[in-house]
Amino acid sequence: MKDFIFDDFQNCVDESLLRHKSILDILTKMQDSQSRINRAVAKSVTNCGCVKINAEKQCLPTSDDDISALNECLKKHLEGQLCDNCRDVLEREIGNHMFYITSLCNSLDLNLYDILLKEYDKMNTLGKYTFR
Repeated sequence: MKDFIFDDFQNCVDESLLRHKSILDILTKMQDSQSRINRAVAKSVTNCGCVKINAEKQCLPTSDDDISALNECLKKHLEGQLCDNCRDVLEREIGNHMFYITSLCNSLDLNLYDILLKEYDKMNTLGKYTFR
C-alpha cells in the first residue's frame, strides 16, 4: 500500500512547480539548495557557534576486529546541538532541497515513495554492511 502523504507531497510539488520545469533548471536548483544546506551548517559553526566541528583522522579497527567495531571507532566530528534558529534555517533549507528532489522525481516519472521503500529494504537487508 502506498503512503498517501508521499503521493500528496509529490502531487503538490508537481502543481507548485511553475518556473523551473526544465530538467536543467531542476538540477541546478537542486545543486543550489544543497549548497545552501552546506552554508547553513557552516554558519551554525562559524557565525552562531551552537555546534563545533572537531575533526581528526578517523581511526580504523585492525583487521582482527569485526565490522561492529567500526561503529565505536568512527566519529561524527560534531559537538553540541543546533540552536532553535539554526535548526529552523536548516529545516527550511532541507525542505527546499526535498522539493527539488521531488521535482526531479516528477520530471523523470519516478515515485518518491517507491524509491524510499527500495532504499529502506536495501538497508534492512544489508544492515551495516551497506558501508555508507
